[in-house]
Amino acid sequence: MHITEGQSKLVKPIVPAEISAEMDLDAFVAALSSCGFGARRIGKAADIYTEMLSDEKAVKFFGLAGAMVPAGMRKIIADLIRDGHINVLVTTGANMVHDALEGLYMPHYVGDDMANDVELRKEGIDRIYDVYLPDNHFEDFEEFMQEIIAELPTEKPVSIVEFMRHMGKNIDNPDSILRAAYDMNVPVYCPAFPDSVIGLQSWLYKETNPLVIDALGDMHDLMDICWEAERAGAVFVGGGVPKNFIFQTMLVTPREFDYAIQLTMDTPQTGGLSGATLDEAVSWGKTNAESKMVTVYSDATITLPLMVGAARSRLKKREKAGGKPEKRCEADKDGLTYPTD
Repeated sequence: MHITEGQSKLVKPIVPAEISAEMDLDAFVAALSSCGFGARRIGKAADIYTEMLSDEKAVKFFGLAGAMVPAGMRKIIADLIRDGHINVLVTTGANMVHDALEGLYMPHYVGDDMANDVELRKEGIDRIYDVYLPDNHFEDFEEFMQEIIAELPTEKPVSIVEFMRHMGKNIDNPDSILRAAYDMNVPVYCPAFPDSVIGLQSWLYKETNPLVIDALGDMHDLMDICWEAERAGAVFVGGGVPKNFIFQTMLVTPREFDYAIQLTMDTPQTGGLSGATLDEAVSWGKTNAESKMVTVYSDATITLPLMVGAARSRLKKREKAGGKPEKRCEADKDGLTYPTD
């Protein structure tokens, strides 16, 4: 092989992925790390995520947007909370509505993205792409919400974290995100709280009863978490409000996020936050040139289980070996990863 002096960037060759029947999820994702395109990005995401989880001094933020709970991702999140891999969860009210439904044993159902929505409406079935949900689930949920809202204190304003904790306390299901957060004392921030059935039910209750929700009541404790963090890492599933809420926290501190992983299908050309690159965040002082970060452009219902599964497999190997796992990849200046010898 002949490489000229002007071709100094030609250092690491693409290594075709080799998939065998015996390999575990760690080895499968590692086999993608020296390929191109999305394969290499998911490999890098697993590398960074494993390092982030292994960093005992890093506060681990998790931003959960999109319909991840209806799509079947909630137990992944709940288990991460229970295993100490999420210290701060920021999500949407809608995801917590669907988590509560599942937690109250009102499931979502396999549907059809080519369905006749007029017919579904007549049958009382709501559709989320290829997931179905019966309308009557919400009738039971609304009754549940009215009962637990009535238990909230009226002598002082209630913060959204306190509200989410109260919901989790009243959900007797270990697979619930809210219940796991309650059990593990992990704060659940929901900055777009009114944008959900939870918000609607709170408003309906407030029409005839005393209730004050303090939208800023969580900010002081959150800023304390950020100021006290020696290092910080964030995983963003989707973008939107949870992504910005997490990223803006470090703007009031003298530091940036040390780790950042974004799983999205949005592109940056429209200027929207959900597609904004993590490099763009450097200009804002949310990340820096030394931050370990990657964006994986693919369906998060695919990339999240792959990334989490690979990281868990590696951490398990470390535990069994009684030490650090074998280093599989190293980062180059172009932000990509390659297998080490």
